[in-house]
Amino acid sequence: MALLVAETPPQPALFAICVLEGLLEYERAGRKSAAVTKARKRAENYMLERRMFRSLRTGKVIDKRWLRFSFPTFWHYDVLRGLDYLRNAGIKPDSRVRDAIKTVMERRHQNGRWPLNLRHPEHIPLEMETDVGGASRWNTLRALRVLRWYNNSTW
Repeated sequence: MALLVAETPPQPALFAICVLEGLLEYERAGRKSAAVTKARKRAENYMLERRMFRSLRTGKVIDKRWLRFSFPTFWHYDVLRGLDYLRNAGIKPDSRVRDAIKTVMERRHQNGRWPLNLRHPEHIPLEMETDVGGASRWNTLRALRVLRWYNNSTW
């Protein structure tokens, strides 16, 4: 699994968010190894170098769907999920997350909540969120955690 993250071609690497989350939890469960840590750090740096959603070569948005927040996320990547991963991993934010943080702040509605922007086609047998466009409890929770992480950093 570590090699998958370390050797993934450029664009699909951001889709490997589930693998990255899995590697972090694997380490937290006491299964630390130099290879796993190296692969995880390399993938984190990969995301940060691309400012969470931009092409390294052109600076353009890689996939506009990454700027739309969903919940549940299933295996899909979006900027909010990527930032929440960094927060959970204890990574100190730096200038490379600024564009992504700006995206999170711009998505906030006037009512102070974040909407459900996208519903993925995967099905679960219970309703977890409102309709697309409506205020999302889960996106609001994740966005508030990410903004607190960003604002409480001293960099």
